[in-house]
Amino acid sequence: MVARLVIAAPASGAGKTTVAMGLMAALTRRGTVVSPHKVGPDYIDPGYHALATGRPGRNLDPWLVGEELIVPLLLHGARGAGLAVVEGVMGLYDGAAASGFASTAHVARLLEAPVVLVVDAARQSRSVAALVHGFASYDTRLRFGGVILNRVGSARHERICREALAESGVAVLGAIRRSDAVAVPSRHLGLVPAAERRAQAVRAVDAAAALVASSCDLEALTRLARAAPALRGAPWSPGPDVPVATRVAVAGGEAFTFGYTEQTELLRAAGAEVAVFDPLRDESLPEGTRGVVVGGGFPEVHAAELSANEPLRKEISAFGGPISAECAGLLYLARRLDDVPMCGVLDLDARMTGSLTLGYRDAVAVRDSALTREGERYRGHEFHRTAVRPAPGRPLFRWRGGADGVASGRVVASYLHLHWAGSPHLAARFVAECRRPPGN
Repeated sequence: MVARLVIAAPASGAGKTTVAMGLMAALTRRGTVVSPHKVGPDYIDPGYHALATGRPGRNLDPWLVGEELIVPLLLHGARGAGLAVVEGVMGLYDGAAASGFASTAHVARLLEAPVVLVVDAARQSRSVAALVHGFASYDTRLRFGGVILNRVGSARHERICREALAESGVAVLGAIRRSDAVAVPSRHLGLVPAAERRAQAVRAVDAAAALVASSCDLEALTRLARAAPALRGAPWSPGPDVPVATRVAVAGGEAFTFGYTEQTELLRAAGAEVAVFDPLRDESLPEGTRGVVVGGGFPEVHAAELSANEPLRKEISAFGGPISAECAGLLYLARRLDDVPMCGVLDLDARMTGSLTLGYRDAVAVRDSALTREGERYRGHEFHRTAVRPAPGRPLFRWRGGADGVASGRVVASYLHLHWAGSPHLAARFVAECRRPPGN
């Protein structure tokens, strides 16, 4: 039995991240072991969730891993926890295309989890009841548990909202006043990652915990979470551990903060010792490295510092082992990023643009590579404001209306973010490639 709640909202910007991380932190500080989860392909919110709970933030995305893995992944992440808090994405019913696939509501239904709707009460009063009524009645398959009013202006404002909701039979589980102490700064791809502002992020989490603890009914929220039915199925497993056979270096630090927890778990299960390195500060790869994984992040923000670490750039340029790179990793392997020298592994130049490329991709591998085989299907996600030139002559992936990816020798790089739990063979192939002698 896993007690669980889904924290949702009518739209982005209502404050569900503040409420979710505040609830996670408040319950943790009361002695509850909380398992943090995020709907969708978001990498930034889980960083704040991890600060709030002391456990890895994990993503639940039916598009990336398939519906059948959502419950197993929750059960895996929640091992040893007393309660799971799942933060939604965008509006409650917003998902891939018009179907709502991979929406917060979709994941809540798969998890049979009670939904708590965070409503921005600013600039409205009794109208919140009509808004909530629409969301609660739109899909009767959902277990609608109640609302938390956010950005309440005064005691009178709160009373009017509560009375209107009581008339419609909706439980009010909290009323939060406006507060600047929990604000998290944003930039071109969303919130600034916690790893880049550790001290400020800790203060924001502490402030959110205090705000939620003083404004929400934690006992009622806990009872609601425990009312969720038992989940059917077994926890996901990265596989039976095999003896360590190789060492894989995974980029981390402030410039490379995008990655799914399950990727490193799969690499370890496949026989890799995972060593994290910081391209901003480490002048060499970890000793004995046989393969390199460079995930997503913000190299464009740290381009000058990355470029200044010339010893590491030269080592990676000359590295003969396999390299897997996604999005920010692709930029780091390019010759230049906004006219600043990068590693030069790939014969490409990258540049920031004014347009956002965003969306799910149903991709097909159109050629073999160190990780993929021609004809295999991969579901990924793009999220960037950069472009590379020249465009790859022979892309690795194609999808309706687009193509992307570079496969050059033992290097695989693409803008596509993949969740390896949905394609676990990627870890096994990468480790096998690491064990293969160079030149073979």
